[in-house]
This record gives sequence, structure tokens and C-alpha cells, in this order.
Amino acid sequence: MKTILGLVASARRMGNCETIIKAVCRGIRQEHRLKLLRLTDFDIKPCRACYMCLFEDKNCPIDDDLEQILDAIGTADAIILACPAYFLAPHSSLKRFVDRGLSFYSRAGQLWEKPALGIGVAGIKHMEGHTLLGIENFLKVLLAKVKAVEMFYGALPGEILLEEGNLQKAHELGRALFGPLPQPAQPSCPVCGGTTFRFLDHGRVRCMLCSNNGKIDFSDGKVGFDMQQSPRVLFLNRAKALEHKQWLIGMKNDFALKKKALIKAAGQYRQDGTWIKPKEKKISE
Repeated sequence: MKTILGLVASARRMGNCETIIKAVCRGIRQEHRLKLLRLTDFDIKPCRACYMCLFEDKNCPIDDDLEQILDAIGTADAIILACPAYFLAPHSSLKRFVDRGLSFYSRAGQLWEKPALGIGVAGIKHMEGHTLLGIENFLKVLLAKVKAVEMFYGALPGEILLEEGNLQKAHELGRALFGPLPQPAQPSCPVCGGTTFRFLDHGRVRCMLCSNNGKIDFSDGKVGFDMQQSPRVLFLNRAKALEHKQWLIGMKNDFALKKKALIKAAGQYRQDGTWIKPKEKKISE
């Protein structure tokens, strides 16, 4: 029996994100059980950039719930992520989790190519902003095999299921989770599959998911992208992910070698500006 982990990036109980994950699971043909994890229920603190998690036998020194979430992801057979759009962007719980991504490298064997679906939910049609990019980034940093990323629209709890065709679309996503990787339905980056680009000068573009540069290709009357793959792609394959880990470890060593010069360069700015500090909270008796 397959274990599906539904990652809900919304604090709303029985909201559209939670409901659409359950609807998608009803389209999965394989025998399975659904486990649900609400990211906002867990304490995920900001990364300190100490790099301790990169070294052998070292866990992240921050005392929070990160390891519990990674355990749940690592033991699942597949992932379904649903995230709402807040002000043209994905919910902040995704970014806070991804910012701790250095800890993921130690679990590359558990995470690599785990089948995954990404779902964005926006209250106003076509007002999702870069929500899908945030979802793609989340799943790619997890080293998952992204089978599909789709937007649904609905503001009121349960409204997502009233839109004609949404249930069918949800069930199709469920069938795709353990199916073959589908052909992209729109122009995408040939390196990472991303669908968000920044347009540069002279017909050049940059993929906003993998940061590779290239050119727009209009051959055969269709829009395509001819991308130049950088040698430092973070999540193209497991070997590249581990290569990036070694580069980061090397940067830690470089810091030790250049520490005096770096402190001297930055130290001349130490006294500039005045810090605004948070007010002390009154302790009620």
C-alpha cells in the first residue's frame, strides 16, 4: 500500500487546499493511505546559515520541528502539496521551510525523485502571481520528481469544488501521480521544466526556477527555449545536489582562510546606522 503525504500550506481548516488534496487522492488508482501535515502547525525557525547540517554526523542545531517534517516526507511514497496564494505569492510557510534546505542534502537518498504534485489555490482567477514558481521551487529543492503543477481557483472554503471541471481535473492529477511523466502543456525550460522566465536583452531569457540563461526559439511556429546549462545546477540530479553540498562545505573552509580580511572589510561599517529594536513585551501578573 502506498503512503501519500498531503502537505497543506494553509492554516484554514477544511479549506480549499486541504479539500483539493483529498479530492486528488480519490483519483489515485493504486491502493493507498493519505497522511496529512499542515505546515503552519509546526515550528519552523529561520535558517542561521551556520552550515553545521552539511557536515557528517551533524544535524541542524536549531531546536524546532524541521526533522519531524522531513521524517514524514522521507517515509512517504509520494507528495501532494497544496498552497494558497497570498498577495500574488505562495504562503510564507513554504519559503520558511525551503530556507532550511541545506538540511535536505543529508537525506538525498530518501528524497530523490519521490513523485510529487503541486497545487496552487487563488481566490481570484489569474491573480496567483508567482505562486506556482514558489511551489515548483519547493518541490525541486526537496529533490522530488514533479509530475504536475496546477492552479485552482476558489476563495470560500469548499468553493474550489463548485467550479465545473475541477473535480475531473483533480482526479486526473491523482492518476498522474504514479503515471509516466507527462509532456509539458506549455513552453518550459528544457533543463528543469520550469515555466517562469525573465526576459533579458537581445532575445535572451533566464529561467526563474533553475537560473539558467538561454534564448527564445520560434522554430516550427511554436515558442520554445534554447537554454545553456550552467555547471552549477542545484537539483538537476542527485549527483548535482551533492556536488552543491561539497561546494558549500568548501565555502565554509574559504571563510576560515579569509576570516581576518573579511572582518576587516566589513568592520569599517560596524558603527553606521541605528538599529530599531523590538519593544519588550509586558509580562502579565
